[in-house]
Amino acid sequence: MGAVPEPHTGWTFLTNHARVLAAIADDRNARVRDIAAYCRLTERAVQKIIADLEHAGYLSHRREGRTNTYRIEPDKVLRHPAEAGLTVAALLALLVRDEADRGREVADSGAAAVADG
Repeated sequence: MGAVPEPHTGWTFLTNHARVLAAIADDRNARVRDIAAYCRLTERAVQKIIADLEHAGYLSHRREGRTNTYRIEPDKVLRHPAEAGLTVAALLALLVRDEADRGREVADSGAAAVADG
């Protein structure tokens, strides 16, 4: 799931539902505890958001032993009329960085540190 972001005060551009969905997209086997820490929410809030997303058909889960594996419905259309026609996949493409991007960022920051040092 990666590093926990720094605390933030004030308004933000994303809803907690979008943050939780993006965290799940980043790790389909993430524990509620990890999602809550990453999103800076309580575990109870994350459980409610997951239930909301499942009830609306954006998310489902399968129990595997002691863990859940989540499945996101990428073709499901966003709910607000202002986003008419936009899919979950389009939203997540903006919010979730793939592993290749992360690898480049680590390599770039390492190269910058060597160059600065």
